[in-house]
Amino acid sequence: MTSEAVRRVQSGSAWEESFGFSRAVAAGDRVLVAGTTAFKGEVLHGEGDPYEQAKVAFTSALEAIAAYGLGVESVIRTRVYLAHARDVDAVGRAHKELFDAVRPVTTLLVVQGFIDSRVLVSVEVEAFRGTPEELRS
Repeated sequence: MTSEAVRRVQSGSAWEESFGFSRAVAAGDRVLVAGTTAFKGEVLHGEGDPYEQAKVAFTSALEAIAAYGLGVESVIRTRVYLAHARDVDAVGRAHKELFDAVRPVTTLLVVQGFIDSRVLVSVEVEAFRGTPEELRS
């Protein structure tokens, strides 16, 4: 795969600049979205609310794939990282609301914590850039 076949999207996050990464990268028929939290700029949305943090994080990840002309129907994998096992139901409810019709494969992990202790959820998304027929098969 040539470097021309890889397209990167930045969201403007300070972390992207300081760590040297992209919010999303398209390579071949896949678009991968980096770990995404409920931060929008310097503001953490849904502080103390895992459901709201999950909704905001997934919405930001979906905005990243939209830069490639893709929507929720293109999502084939999600990964959810939680700070607390007690938040599984709330985050699962947010996931179902967004992805129930699509049913991507999903991994759910409880981690020791995040860089900012107010973050309860981080998500990753993988999307497929194939045809609608390929997604249905």
